[in-house]
Amino acid sequence: MEEGMCLPIGAVAPDFDLPVTLGGQTVRLSDYKGKKTVAILFFPLAFSSVCTAEVCAVAEDYSRWKNFGAEVIGISTDSPYVNQKFASECGASFPIASDYNKTVSKEYQVLLDDMMGLKGVTNRVVYVVNKEGRIVYVWKGEHPGVMPPLEEVATIIEKES
Repeated sequence: MEEGMCLPIGAVAPDFDLPVTLGGQTVRLSDYKGKKTVAILFFPLAFSSVCTAEVCAVAEDYSRWKNFGAEVIGISTDSPYVNQKFASECGASFPIASDYNKTVSKEYQVLLDDMMGLKGVTNRVVYVVNKEGRIVYVWKGEHPGVMPPLEEVATIIEKES
């Protein structure tokens, strides 16, 4: 897979059903179809500095995004154990899902071949999926250390919701 590629705007967002908690709670993209715009935030590593800054910033602004009628789903290849603790530490009340087997990251074309010697982590990518299930916005970091433009994402979400 070429690292520079992402799913294009206008494409149907692949459905997924990923674990969120240790107790078996999952998040499924298709549950929001026809109901909410969804921002999908792929991030490389829970508890790393930029991932923490990103998820904590979204957690602080989450009520505004919800008021737009949107949902946020964070996804990393970390285990559900790690993501549950990470969500708690960041005060995130939106789901942070584990793509531990990397199937969704591959489908969304965000998996990096190598990140500073680490294999199989995601790049920092944001997809916004409208109520019809189509991708209306894509942002991909030049490298995983770049923060996404969260105000730009909020503007797109407000427009789509």
